[in-house]
Amino acid sequence: MADLVVIAFPTEEKAEEVRQRLLALQKEYLIELGDAVIAVKRPDGHVKLNQLVNTTAIGAASGTFWGALIGLIFMMPLVGAAIGAASGALSGALSDVGIDDKFMKNIGESLQPGNAALFVLVRKFTADKVLKDLEGVGGTVLRTSFNDEQEKALREALAGHAAAATPPTA
Repeated sequence: MADLVVIAFPTEEKAEEVRQRLLALQKEYLIELGDAVIAVKRPDGHVKLNQLVNTTAIGAASGTFWGALIGLIFMMPLVGAAIGAASGALSGALSDVGIDDKFMKNIGESLQPGNAALFVLVRKFTADKVLKDLEGVGGTVLRTSFNDEQEKALREALAGHAAAATPPTA
């Protein structure tokens, strides 16, 4: 089961910096991400989603390949490639993987213009090492499916101070 974390930042650049840190931690096998999307509220009030994976482009590339291959069979590879690219792009645009786009846009509406929210779908992670790396990056936790203790530790790490250790009892 995955956990969802939504953190607001004052700028898109800061949200991207934190996303890149999480992706680096993933390469070190300290965290496993299902998705990491940045929602930015533009000055005109619209919310733009910055996804890791562009499903439209992937669909178009895949459709072009398969369309050209099928087109070769019927001696019309260019027509097949064009039809394949169009249908692949359409299917890619209609598919949604990871975090629901409508949910992200709804939360993005609550941001101030120019602010950004980082949506992270965490499959599993080594809490102490990930929180240590995120210590002091700033940001405000908007939503999380963590338990109360994990959420408190995340808030404290983002604020720049480690979770207070419980003193030993005598």
